[in-house]
Amino acid sequence: MRVLVAPDSFGGALSASEAARAIAAGWARHAPGDELDLVPLSDGGPGFLDAVRAARGGDLLARTVEGPFGEPVPATVLLVGDTAYVEGAQACGLQLTGGRRGERASSTGLGQLVAAAVAEVGAGGEVVVGLGGLGTHDGGAGMLGALGAAADRPLDVGVAGLAGVRDVELSGARERLHGVRLRGACETTAVLAGLFGTTKASGASRGVPEERLPSVDAVLDAWGAATGRLQALEERSGAGGGSGHALRLLGAELDDGLDLLAGEVGLARRARGCEVVLTGEASLDFSGRSGRVPAAVARVAADVLAPCVVLAGRVVLGRRELRAQGFESAYSVEDVVGARRATDDPAGALADLAARVARSWSV
Repeated sequence: MRVLVAPDSFGGALSASEAARAIAAGWARHAPGDELDLVPLSDGGPGFLDAVRAARGGDLLARTVEGPFGEPVPATVLLVGDTAYVEGAQACGLQLTGGRRGERASSTGLGQLVAAAVAEVGAGGEVVVGLGGLGTHDGGAGMLGALGAAADRPLDVGVAGLAGVRDVELSGARERLHGVRLRGACETTAVLAGLFGTTKASGASRGVPEERLPSVDAVLDAWGAATGRLQALEERSGAGGGSGHALRLLGAELDDGLDLLAGEVGLARRARGCEVVLTGEASLDFSGRSGRVPAAVARVAADVLAPCVVLAGRVVLGRRELRAQGFESAYSVEDVVGARRATDDPAGALADLAARVARSWSV
């Protein structure tokens, strides 16, 4: 039988590719004759390049850029033909900020990474930017500054430096990217500011103190007025703490990260003819982040009339909630092998779970 294996990453424990390989290894213990198609997924956050490269190949080019507080950090550009992919979280992800100093975190390194990608593809090429998992909240000001924009306030010191901003000149950045098609892979539909803005949605998780949230939102509102009020009001402008807004100012198309990657890897095509579709993530619970990738995979499975089965680190949802999201069944690593083993050996624990699941689902 044919089985599609399409998981998200398992937090910091396993990348999506590592999770897919672990599931496949465990499944093969019970059903070595089954045909397994591995399609690791991402919504534009950590693991985005890994997922694209697993499906499309390409060359990884090493670069060093500024981290959110100016420190040097390693990053990569994935080059596939005349398209370059970058993962914003490599330059300024939450894992680099630790939820600290949210108002001082800068997206300068993301701009440097985009510049490196543009240098590789040149005019006529395309750059795809993963905006998920960013720890910066500066409206993309640092990114724009690194690409050649200028303003009457410093662009490289986080949202704190933008207070009172009035004049922004984008011509330098636009000239640098002239002739290059830009696309952003977003994990949120939040706008730049206001009730449905990025500060309200995730400012606290990026290290902005609760009592400072209204003030920071007001700064981003002023930043939007100074750069492009209409663009700031569009969905996904708040992606990556407002880096989506900055990309849109440079002519980018902002897409749902999952939809974009599903198209890049041909997820719907590869699901056709599969008897079972497997997906997974670290925790299937009631949080806003939970279930985005598995639910998207479940929709694809439903289109091809295949059952969608979830393997997760932990499962909190009940049967009613699982069915509502399109899951035929869900299995928890912690429940089957124990929390200690899941922590000490995440790949081995996930493989053991997959072997047990195969007993029920492989024919």
